[in-house]
Amino acid sequence: MKLRPPSPIGASDYPRIIALWKAAGLSFKPQGRDSREAFERQLAGGTQTAIGVETEEGELVGVVLATHDGRKGWINRLAVHPDYRRQGIARSLITAAEEVLRAQGIEIFAALIEPGNDASVELFLSAGYKDWPGMHYVSKRDREDI
Repeated sequence: MKLRPPSPIGASDYPRIIALWKAAGLSFKPQGRDSREAFERQLAGGTQTAIGVETEEGELVGVVLATHDGRKGWINRLAVHPDYRRQGIARSLITAAEEVLRAQGIEIFAALIEPGNDASVELFLSAGYKDWPGMHYVSKRDREDI
């Protein structure tokens, strides 16, 4: 199966992105930060870019969200359909996200990986990322569904 190179996708692709996240086993908050309204707002705000990989037939098989806070870029929600893993799609999405962020003036890239997701840790390490032992992710939320 031939794949198109990674390219930006938009708000109209939201249903396909959600379907891919589900197929890939990613958790998401459909009533909160991952709702259609939040997704559209985040894209419109200029600090988030959705990037997808499609088959030549137009099936979305990989996606990543590149976001930034003005000084650090984040590679978020990286997902590849299980039937298409181990073909370099995830690595191409990381590279595409870095390129988008560089074009926005960002030179530091980071990703948060949930415990037990050893495949993602290996992927990012092989892409030149460093694991920072002792780092902790803390968050405070006004609601649990966001």
